[in-house]
Amino acid sequence: MRSALLYAAAAALAAVVAVPAAHAEDTITLTLKDHKFTPATIEIPAGTAVKLLVKNMDATPEEFDSSSLHREKVIPGNDQGIVLIGPLKPGTYKFEGEYHDDTAQGRVIVK
Repeated sequence: MRSALLYAAAAALAAVVAVPAAHAEDTITLTLKDHKFTPATIEIPAGTAVKLLVKNMDATPEEFDSSSLHREKVIPGNDQGIVLIGPLKPGTYKFEGEYHDDTAQGRVIVK
């Protein structure tokens, strides 16, 4: 009986340790003000899932849009929203504010 309990405890511990780091979500704050993203460049490690907290400081709505990240999210004016990205392979992924794509631009660099 004791060996069965020890085996079960060891198996449970191994399952916890085996969870890849890619499931850990870090939060990065991205601010939109005057139709510009700050920071305009975000760097994250490859294979990591990230939560972008997009704070829209403008009075008008904006859509976080990225075809390379396969994400779209409308953020109302003076509000915020969450955009989940990753895990990603190394490379550069562009994003923009669809309603002000001439000024609201950024990129995610994955290393």
